[in-house]
Amino acid sequence: MAGETNLQALLRNMSPVLNDGAYVFSIVESDIPSGVHPVVTVREQEGLTLVVEQSEADTAGLFYEYVAAWITLEVHSALEAVGLTAAISKALTDAGISCNVVAGYTHDHLFVPEARAQEALAALRSLG
Repeated sequence: MAGETNLQALLRNMSPVLNDGAYVFSIVESDIPSGVHPVVTVREQEGLTLVVEQSEADTAGLFYEYVAAWITLEVHSALEAVGLTAAISKALTDAGISCNVVAGYTHDHLFVPEARAQEALAALRSLG
């Protein structure tokens, strides 16, 4: 199940898809609160970062400042691929859109400001 490493193929076939919902980044000291189902977790020295649906964060009383849309690149990118994150970052930077990138085993996931999701999709699709 090898992923793609060729940058031109990655850009041509990335097929960005907007996932439903609004997502937030929050941090907890150790355990994931009951009723919260993160789509991403990252353990840092300061605590456990959670990326969760905004509605779950609100219900659990989690603090957050940034509301994001979640875009998945459907191309199976190899973890050792070079240049994909840089190309995406440049396109979104040129459009003035912030982006937080998370690499999964098979796909890259982008969290962009919710209000600018459609602009981000357009910028990404222009790379293909």
